[in-house]
Amino acid sequence: MMQITSTLGAAGNRCQFPAPAAFPGSAPGGTGFASACENRGVTVLSPELKLELPPLQLGPITVDTPVILAPMAGITNKAFRRLCREYGGGLYVTEMVTSRALVERSPESMRIIKHDDDEKVRSVQLYGVDPKTVGAAVRLLVEEDRADHIDLNFGCPVPKVTRKGGGSALPWKLDLFTAIVQTAVKEASRGNVPLTIKMRKGIDEDHLTFLDAGKIARDSGVAAVTLHGRTASQFYSGKADWSAIAELREALPDMNVLGNGDIWSAEDAIRMVRETGVDGVVIGRGCQGRPWLFGDLEAAFEGRTERHRPGLKQVSDSVYRHAELLVETFGDEVIALRDIRKHMAWYFKGYVVGGDLRAKLATVPSLTVLRELLDQLDPDVPYPGTDAEGPRGRAGTPKKTALPEGWLDGRELNAAQKSIISAAELDVSGG
Repeated sequence: MMQITSTLGAAGNRCQFPAPAAFPGSAPGGTGFASACENRGVTVLSPELKLELPPLQLGPITVDTPVILAPMAGITNKAFRRLCREYGGGLYVTEMVTSRALVERSPESMRIIKHDDDEKVRSVQLYGVDPKTVGAAVRLLVEEDRADHIDLNFGCPVPKVTRKGGGSALPWKLDLFTAIVQTAVKEASRGNVPLTIKMRKGIDEDHLTFLDAGKIARDSGVAAVTLHGRTASQFYSGKADWSAIAELREALPDMNVLGNGDIWSAEDAIRMVRETGVDGVVIGRGCQGRPWLFGDLEAAFEGRTERHRPGLKQVSDSVYRHAELLVETFGDEVIALRDIRKHMAWYFKGYVVGGDLRAKLATVPSLTVLRELLDQLDPDVPYPGTDAEGPRGRAGTPKKTALPEGWLDGRELNAAQKSIISAAELDVSGG
């Protein structure tokens, strides 16, 4: 049986910050956590916030900490996954890769599915609209031993995806959804690879799909279903509907149900579990600029009360570590530093950083310049509290979901719609 052992749990230490590698310049043997404690990097909260949750079982995989990193395009690459793993345990999923691009072995798709040698569970998320292509992509991953867990994307709300019937628009067509899921499960089962799906409530409040899709997934042999408590039309605006997650949990007592949406802290995760009864949580935007959230989640699910409250020194060290890992991932410093720029606002949210310095960080060209800029920060600035917490990233605004013509007229594909979705993967980023 494959088992993910959480970083902090394996150390057997109630009060431990990330491994020394997470702190550039720290001495061998690790003084990182001692410094973190001295600088209020970790806070112990009151006991009533404790929560114990059993490990998450996905086929032969045991996830000791029932937390999954949600696939995020341009975010959950190999570098970011490693950074998160250095803080806590869980299951860490790649960026979404399109089935067609993977079958065609495009260089970008092959980069996306690449894992570090020490990633104990190689998790890949696939997007597709054609059962045959999705099946071929799953077959490639299984036969070439490139994944231990596969997730299917049925939650993307981006217009260029939904207007061709993909992402969160797809479960509306029950025949297409069923064919894709059944084909993928069949191919994955050949290698005993658990397959899960991630979805939204539906297209909008008048066209909900999550209960039908969840039951189809269960009957098809899916190992777990993740529900993001928003519709496609909401994008990321408003509040996630946790009552829908609870409804799905109640409707599917015989399979794993995971909750996603508006988890910004370990306390949010605790509340979601208590309110919905889910078997685990899926973390998306909440960890942007806060990879230490996985340390907080691990502590919460192990019944410990420590929470990371990093001062500016620890944040800057994590930023530099992230940039170094990106250089290693892309093999190109220019590309890596271009990638780290989008993370700067997330990392320094709530911290006192001058406008001129923020602007320079957002256009940083090299590791050398990054080091110089970070050294200008006041290392004694403590954690700013609630200003550094809460929502991050673009929420967007509610809007009518872009769909193929006549998409909502029925729950099965017509001839015209079949021809539309046959080309749907061609214009989707992700490999």
